[in-house]
Amino acid sequence: MQVFLVGLLILGCVLFAFLSDRRQAEEAAGRQAGATARAVADSPSVREAIQAGGDPSRLLQPYAEEVRRDADVDFVTIMDTRGIRWTHPDEGQIGARFLGHTEEALSGRTLQETYTGTLGPSVRVVTPVRADGEVIGLVSAGITVDQIAARLRDQVLTLLTVGGLTLVVGGVGTYVINARLRRHTHDMDAAQLSHMYAYHQAALHAVREGLVMLDGQRRIALINDGARELLGLAPERGVGDRADALGLPAPLTGALLAAEPRVDEVHLSADRVLVVNTSPVAAGEQRGTVVTLRDHTELQALTGELDSERGFSEALRSQAHEAANRLHTVVSLIELGRAEEAVEFATAELELAQTLTDQVVQAVGEPVLAALLLGKTAQANERGIELTVHEDSRLDDGVLPPELPARDLVTVLGNLVDNAMEAVSGTPGARVTVTARAEPDGLLLRVADNGPGVRDGDEVFHRGWSTKEGGGRGLGLALVRQTAERHGGTVTVGEAPGGGAAFRVRIPFGRHTPDGSTALPAPRSRPHPGAGPPGTAPPPPAPTDDATPESPR
Repeated sequence: MQVFLVGLLILGCVLFAFLSDRRQAEEAAGRQAGATARAVADSPSVREAIQAGGDPSRLLQPYAEEVRRDADVDFVTIMDTRGIRWTHPDEGQIGARFLGHTEEALSGRTLQETYTGTLGPSVRVVTPVRADGEVIGLVSAGITVDQIAARLRDQVLTLLTVGGLTLVVGGVGTYVINARLRRHTHDMDAAQLSHMYAYHQAALHAVREGLVMLDGQRRIALINDGARELLGLAPERGVGDRADALGLPAPLTGALLAAEPRVDEVHLSADRVLVVNTSPVAAGEQRGTVVTLRDHTELQALTGELDSERGFSEALRSQAHEAANRLHTVVSLIELGRAEEAVEFATAELELAQTLTDQVVQAVGEPVLAALLLGKTAQANERGIELTVHEDSRLDDGVLPPELPARDLVTVLGNLVDNAMEAVSGTPGARVTVTARAEPDGLLLRVADNGPGVRDGDEVFHRGWSTKEGGGRGLGLALVRQTAERHGGTVTVGEAPGGGAAFRVRIPFGRHTPDGSTALPAPRSRPHPGAGPPGTAPPPPAPTDDATPESPR
């Protein structure tokens, strides 16, 4: 196609040059013939020969032929005012009438025309010969069309030669460039490249996984819709931006900028848990990185719930083992004839279990959190840890708004309790105290322990921070802060009154009343632990969490 276009362009240029040169050749022939005719008409010898009378041809014929040869024209004809020739290249035409128009010349003007005479078609000029202001004769000089065509033919041959060489050079250049392009495009033509681009674009924007390609300067060269959503990028962010200017958390930015490969690393963005894989690539001298992102937010939450369920299962298995031992004890006492002692033993065990259940359920009426605390209590008891619910806890069923799902509360409270039990594991008199309270401005969750405490402040909420050795740790507290901040809450850590660490989570909720104040959803009617019989005054309000001593129920 390129060779065809180049050939068509050259053909057009040759045709244009031919037509232009033909017109210019005719104009040049007219100027040459006109100059010759005027020079002969102005010659004094010509005027003298005409005025002398007699036989002007004897004097004018040799002169006209000499001028014709010197001026390179085809004929120079000198004639009288009637058009009778005195000179002609063919002497047999002398004395015959001139073939052409002479009216303008007889009136004193010079005429140029293309006319067919004795020598064939020619471009000729007819001009008057004056003497004392009168026209005494006429001079005509011309060049035949065949002579003009011969001159033009040489020019056309030159144009065709140049055009042919140009076509050859263009064809060779096109072949070389096409071969080079095919090497760069893996022997694919334009249609194949277009189809591949369309397919790749459709695939990139259809997959849910995120894909980011960084160039050698760590600028984004390509990013799909999934990566934009997972990274939470603003609409104006994208191709051309540096990876360290996207406002991502520092660990995640470090993974994107890493020169070495990263495999299945877990990182936290603003509101997601991402699995990051990076692979450096080299394209010539330009190095870059391909980054894939997978969303494991829900999977991580489900994993936490599965861990909780596994803990519940282990606690139930332990309780079943203990229950079997107590049952055997009761049966043995009955077999020994000590029925009263058997009843007393069984009643005491039932009262202890019921008391623990009543304490948790009365303080925390929200069923999911109550179930979580009961399971964690059994799990803590199995590990020799005393887990208690603070006496100021008050979270009735129906208080939590719909926009605060129970799964997020399980993530927050479950990770805090697990972290506290890990901290006090092996500590004499290990104790963990949980506070869950609905306040006018939101929900308060507080978990305190009597372990060694923390000294790193805000660093404990960064992914990878842990007081334990081994990989795969340091994610629980980071998830706690991520979940709280997703609901507009805050997470802080301080020192518990009895030593150890105290983690405090505040999550705002509630609805706005017409006067602008915040009102909690109406809880179900149930008595507060320790409330008197109907008709008595309610107990005094509990003090704020910041001034509440850590005394277990």
